[in-house]
Amino acid sequence: MSRTRPLAVTVVLVAVLATALTALLGGDAVGGGFLGGYAACWALFAAAVVALRRVAGRAVVPLVLAGAVAVAATGLVEAPRTSTDAYRYAWDGRVQAAGISPYDRAPADPELVPLRDGWLFPAATACPGTPDVAPLPDGGCTRINRPAAHTVYPPVAEVWFLLVHGLAPPDSRHKAHQVGAGLLSLAVTGLLVTVLRRRGDPRRAALWAWCPAVPVEAVNNAHADVLAVLFSVAALAVVARRRLTGGALLGLGIAAKMLPAVLLPGAVSGARRPRAVLAVVVPAAVVVGAVYLPYVLRSEASVLGYLGGYAEEEGYEDAGAGGRFALLRLVLPDAWATTAALLVLTGVALAVWWRGDPERPWRGALLTTGAAFLLLTPGYSWYALLLVALVALDGRVEWLGVAGAGAVAYLAGPGAGQGAVTAAYATAAVLVAAGAGLRRRRRPPPVERTPSGAEPDAAGRPLSGVSGWRGFPSRAGGPFRGRS
Repeated sequence: MSRTRPLAVTVVLVAVLATALTALLGGDAVGGGFLGGYAACWALFAAAVVALRRVAGRAVVPLVLAGAVAVAATGLVEAPRTSTDAYRYAWDGRVQAAGISPYDRAPADPELVPLRDGWLFPAATACPGTPDVAPLPDGGCTRINRPAAHTVYPPVAEVWFLLVHGLAPPDSRHKAHQVGAGLLSLAVTGLLVTVLRRRGDPRRAALWAWCPAVPVEAVNNAHADVLAVLFSVAALAVVARRRLTGGALLGLGIAAKMLPAVLLPGAVSGARRPRAVLAVVVPAAVVVGAVYLPYVLRSEASVLGYLGGYAEEEGYEDAGAGGRFALLRLVLPDAWATTAALLVLTGVALAVWWRGDPERPWRGALLTTGAAFLLLTPGYSWYALLLVALVALDGRVEWLGVAGAGAVAYLAGPGAGQGAVTAAYATAAVLVAAGAGLRRRRRPPPVERTPSGAEPDAAGRPLSGVSGWRGFPSRAGGPFRGRS
């Protein structure tokens, strides 16, 4: 097969993927119809990634970047389709620009009526026919979800909302946050290409750049998670060589979206000396405290906002509620699920810290993040953006099944019932276990050594100058650490 054929096939597949995403995000169907189209886009994505493996090396990076632009652009074709969070972002930015802490006043607060407009607060007469609106106590309505609750977003995210508000042209509405999130998603792609190119395999960047979750969740729905992903990838890229810098970047990620806190065990992989662990943890904690401090000083209410209510709403305070802890509840009483999840996560975190590969901190980070998803079984699909980026860094594609399970849990809706959530995450767990099993079977077995330390040949005689794993000459007298 000529080198031009794989390139042409990949270009066509990416073009079809972009077209399918445009139709999906620009169409009218929601719910089951949307989920079916989304699944088709994931199938096209998988085919494109497989085809990319045969593309000649020089064409890989331009193709990944061009495809990233095309795929991300599809998220701009329509207003947010499956989430209303971007409206809260726009409101929080507007409130901050007026000199008010978003942690002090809820959108429904009568004192903020002067900041309302017809976009975020449609006229009361339009409420019955306007999708995704919530009623207000004063008889009006709003596109902002949970209008009676204070914001739940951490301070770095709030700074981002204020920045977008300040830079956006008047009346840009949702487009400002979509464009901003699109630029962040492309920045993640560029960072992944840079990191992976140094390691010789930039193809894996396509696992993020072309993934349908990026245009749907990061761009179209403009979720702030993409900001946390950018800081998290940057942190893991440098933490092995620059622990203080990596810790500080991880702190920014945590202060953008609490989820990156699960990356800490991966960030300190193999750092058995307390000094090395503290070199990451301390700057992360200092940065989180530093960015919270201005909001603490200017806010009358708690800067945790709606965080406690959010956890209760999502069923994490009651293991029997909703679809949380779905897999654990298959084998344990509901009352034990929370404790069991904490114990298992603690065990995974300790194993990653003690036995992880310090040269590949994303490997342990993917394990802790993926384990958290399988144990907690969240119902919001955009949380998995972090997981997708970690898969791109590490290459264990079986973990993308967990991101797919989150999409099923969210898009299938409450009508699908608890069974759909459990089945989706159970399927993802099986895929992860199968992938781990296949990798273990393909791993070359350790070669029996002679007393001199050299490998024997077929007749049992030592071979000089070769040691380590069969077929892989060792570096510095030992096998490649963490090779899979």
